[in-house]
Amino acid sequence: MPSAINYTKSNGTIRVRYAPSPTRDPHVGNIRTAIFTWLYAKNKSGKFIVRIEDTDQNRTIPGALENILNSLNWLSIDWDEGPSDDKPFGPYLQSKRLEKYYIPFAEQLVEKGYAYKCYCSQERLSEVRETRRVQKLETSYDRQCRHLTTEQKYDFDKNQTPSVIRFAMPLKGEWELSDIIRGEVKFQNKVIDDFIIIKSDGYPTYHLANVIDDHCMEISHVIRAEEWLSSTPKHLAIYKALGWNPPTFAHLPIILAPDKSKLSKRHGTTSILDYRKQGYLPNAMFVFLSLLGWSLDDKTEVLTIPEIIANFSLERVSKSGAIFDIQKLNWLNGQYIRKVSDKSLAQMIISYWERYPESGISPIPTLSKIIPIVPLIKERIKTLNEIKPLVNFFFSDDIQYENKDLIQKGMDKTTTKSALQKIIGNLSNIEKFDELTIEGSLRMTAEEMELKPRQLLGSIRVALSGLEVSPPLFKSIEILGKTSSLQRIDKAISKLE
Repeated sequence: MPSAINYTKSNGTIRVRYAPSPTRDPHVGNIRTAIFTWLYAKNKSGKFIVRIEDTDQNRTIPGALENILNSLNWLSIDWDEGPSDDKPFGPYLQSKRLEKYYIPFAEQLVEKGYAYKCYCSQERLSEVRETRRVQKLETSYDRQCRHLTTEQKYDFDKNQTPSVIRFAMPLKGEWELSDIIRGEVKFQNKVIDDFIIIKSDGYPTYHLANVIDDHCMEISHVIRAEEWLSSTPKHLAIYKALGWNPPTFAHLPIILAPDKSKLSKRHGTTSILDYRKQGYLPNAMFVFLSLLGWSLDDKTEVLTIPEIIANFSLERVSKSGAIFDIQKLNWLNGQYIRKVSDKSLAQMIISYWERYPESGISPIPTLSKIIPIVPLIKERIKTLNEIKPLVNFFFSDDIQYENKDLIQKGMDKTTTKSALQKIIGNLSNIEKFDELTIEGSLRMTAEEMELKPRQLLGSIRVALSGLEVSPPLFKSIEILGKTSSLQRIDKAISKLE
């Protein structure tokens, strides 16, 4: 065991960690864990550590680490210690901690009899597993290598037989866990296998690595998904074998789909990066995920992040699963869109279109061009991805629609053409081409033509935008300007000839 490192707990400072594996894009459930952990640190004036658990080298995918860190940055989740700096308890990538930490402690466990080398082949393990399943035994491994003689071990090693290291779980007794969220939980040792702590490739499993790292990084509280609850007795056993005090545990409720099953890809998007691409605001996403299992009260849903930090506690986290309601997320995102200033939203739109060109206008308009349009769409959208179809007509003269779309209910081709010709004449005479004057002129035209306003406005809306439902028409005409508006109406007339 390394001797130059202090393995005692720090001076009462709350230290928590977010420890994702770079094996896929960050899942919303994983990011929810990061949010709860970060909130707890902020509420307690503690330290938030990002540690990358990349010991499963076969499943690590290129770019996953960058995507994880980018997701945290997008949500403004900052960290005190992490992969970009090795101090004070780094490295913070587990793959760089192998020789200095995991192997020495694993060897120490073997020397003291708390672990042993297992030479069983995959074929034998499969046979044993099936036999014990049929016999309805409580564990899937028969612990054969736990009882090898010194001579047998020597022969296996001499022949270079592949091996792993297994932890020797106590055969009797139980473990008691006082979980902040779950309360008192008990685990029977007799149903727990002698689990692997060092794989045949020399890398540690999660069970060993997370215990060693949590201790060496002086983690005071481990906040993680409830799927790890059943593994906790394994971790408690390692802590005891190494003579260490375990941290305090809190196991978060699972995130459920609307049908109450575990949220997965079959329910739709699960990657936080996909929600970013779909045009959700980071604050809305942060608050939505914060409310999956935690609440301020039974009614408040629109919160600021400082408000959540000030009121957050693990004691208020529910034990039961939280339902991921996409309709609620859409509603909440719309609320946050309407809370930002027009200029800020315009800047967000430009940034969004720069990141996702396929979702925006090309070339991207200037800020001064977008700001006047924002008030027209702000109340109508729930995500940034919905903006392009609503505003594309402001920046393109290529308006697509069917001729029949110009003709409103109760009108025919002749009356529609006459109405549009009348509109051209009246709009041409306007000196002050603003919203109020335009509205007055168009309503006067409808009256002169003995048409209902909705009939006339429906025709001109299609002529100008190609849309049946568009941003407020009179302001849109003002923004388009007289020349462009008249040209589009004239083109519509030619379609009816």
